Amino acid sequence: MNDYIHIGKIVASFGLKGEVILKHALGKKTTFAGLEAIFVEEVKGAYLPYFIESSKAKDHSETYIKLEGVHTKEAANRLATRNVWLPEADFRKLAGKSAPISLLGFELITDEAEHLGPIEEVIEQPHQVLLRINLNGNEALIPLHAETLNSIDHARKEVHVTLPDGLLDIYR
Repeated sequence: MNDYIHIGKIVASFGLKGEVILKHALGKKTTFAGLEAIFVEEVKGAYLPYFIESSKAKDHSETYIKLEGVHTKEAANRLATRNVWLPEADFRKLAGKSAPISLLGFELITDEAEHLGPIEEVIEQPHQVLLRINLNGNEALIPLHAETLNSIDHARKEVHVTLPDGLLDIYR
């Protein structure tokens, strides 16, 4: 489902009334205010809406959420380790502009003005970010860090990079 974007996962239950802790990659403290529901992946590829009763931001990567219909610690525990998705429109409203995940859908362009394609996934690692794109039918992972990033144009949805010699030859 391309209309949904993976934002994180439920990592644990919290308290005795069925609250859960959502670990997300939105890049800022968020309470999911104005959001009606999150979508939990119960089975691979099947997203079930869970309506939000209340939420409270813990820090820039975790939020406590009370979901409708989840009233016990045991019910909340059943959701632990499940992936959470948002519709793209809701994701764009909530994602921090400086968060790497906000680059999803941006066009990746080399310093030689070669359009490599849209960014399909952002993989955050301790010392760098990897951008997954589809290059000539092959999955390609492009490193993004201080040495490779030239600029990000939010208005035009473009990421400009300088890539190491030979990197793209691996995928062609």
